[in-house]
Amino acid sequence: MQGVFARLCVVVAATIFNPLLFPHENTTVPEQDDQLLTRMREHEEKLALEQAKLDKELSQIEHKQEEPHTEPDYSWYFWSMVSFVIFLTIELCRGNLSDLEFCSIEDENESETTSPRSMVLSKHILQNFCERCTLAHENSRLKEFVEGFADDLLEAHRGISEMGTEMEVGDFVGVGSMFESWQVCKPMTCDLIVPFSPPDPYYFQFNFSDIPPNMQGSGVITVSRFGDEGCLCCSTSLGEDMICLLHPSNNNSKPERSSDELLCSKNTNFLSKQQVMKWFQISITKSWSRICHKYDFELTFRNLDTAGAFKIRLPSGKVIVLNLIPAVQFEDSDAYFVTHFPSNYDSILEDPFWPLSLAVSEKKILKYYTKRLPKNSCLLHCLQIVTFLHSKQTSLTGKSALTGYHFKTALFHLLINKRPYVWTVDKIDQRLRDVLDFMKRSLQEKRLNHALVGNCKIPKDIQIPQVFLKSDPINLFRCLVLDKALYEATLTHFQEMLRNGPALLQEYTPTMTNGGMILRLNEIL
Repeated sequence: MQGVFARLCVVVAATIFNPLLFPHENTTVPEQDDQLLTRMREHEEKLALEQAKLDKELSQIEHKQEEPHTEPDYSWYFWSMVSFVIFLTIELCRGNLSDLEFCSIEDENESETTSPRSMVLSKHILQNFCERCTLAHENSRLKEFVEGFADDLLEAHRGISEMGTEMEVGDFVGVGSMFESWQVCKPMTCDLIVPFSPPDPYYFQFNFSDIPPNMQGSGVITVSRFGDEGCLCCSTSLGEDMICLLHPSNNNSKPERSSDELLCSKNTNFLSKQQVMKWFQISITKSWSRICHKYDFELTFRNLDTAGAFKIRLPSGKVIVLNLIPAVQFEDSDAYFVTHFPSNYDSILEDPFWPLSLAVSEKKILKYYTKRLPKNSCLLHCLQIVTFLHSKQTSLTGKSALTGYHFKTALFHLLINKRPYVWTVDKIDQRLRDVLDFMKRSLQEKRLNHALVGNCKIPKDIQIPQVFLKSDPINLFRCLVLDKALYEATLTHFQEMLRNGPALLQEYTPTMTNGGMILRLNEIL
């Protein structure tokens, strides 16, 4: 009896765990098919013999059952289980060895290309690069100058507009690398969000439903008039002698404006980005003509098709890029719907879809975590290095789908999920590899989720609107899914960036000579 069960365990284990009988899909090599089939036939013959023996012994057992019952011997249970465990261990070890062999082949192939983990990064070079290639004091002075100039320009813009006849412009909000204190590449770039609102009695409404998949991360803005649907307080009984001071009925006495006056698409109440940019460009040009006598620098428009894209050349020769971005504030939050993103003029969405910008919240997140990280953390240094490498690679091989914002998003994902103590300055090489490795995996998967949309791990102090926290994640790499050629070009760009990274960092790092220190900065970009 014990022999039957022992053989039965061996047969079952061989059937389940032997990879020769049930090979994994796509793991066979065409040249080994004949040999594999031969070995499978041998195993089939062995199984047939074992089956015949089992049948014979079972028949003998039936005859023995008719004989008087004797005291059972339990020792065979122990030895059968030991045999089964040994056989199972051998099979599992064989599988693990094959897996290790496969992994080693993958690692070897990966090293032939470029892997973030294989990059030779010196902590000394990285720290020196950040110290010498960041111009904190100069950035601060230029930022103050730009803020003063923008105040004058927008004040002149308000003076040109007749009261109640055009869009009302609010105070600007500085966003981007200059206002987050991590810009490293020249020319110095200042991005300013300029919110505007419609004249009384009109207001903006937002719609996030029925957005096409290729327009994810955007919304539709409509211009409505108070009183068109009745008083907003109509649900409350005010009495015959009471009036609503928020939505008085005399608003209806004001003449209605045409869609052109409200910057809407033709014959609709959808706010048009094209109309807004055209209006803003003309208004800013008139505003500059009013205050140009106060300044002695040269101002030119960098892109006539994009509103507020300026290039300032100071008498000293320094160049400043200024982007004034018209935007609509979402309710009373830090979320804005902008006409375009200044880093990517080529991807302006068609009307009536407005892209969502959470740049103000991103600035607050960096400030929030900087206070909680160790002193002199490597957070901003990592962001400076990866954006520098990307910019230099772009100057060498041209534009790709990758932007500095994508690397910033990758850093945000790591920042939110890693412990604060891992961001010390002595771990800058490890964190830099983490950012590059995260970007590599994102490119392979063609998915890079927006760091703030649909992310429940965002600190509550940042106060992201619930409609965005609870929405589905936005894939910033969706364009790579739709365009194979663009994906291949972007992947090549990233691989070249990894390959050239150490040499570029070495080139832009100060070196020591007998005559002292020589800075090889050569006007980065």
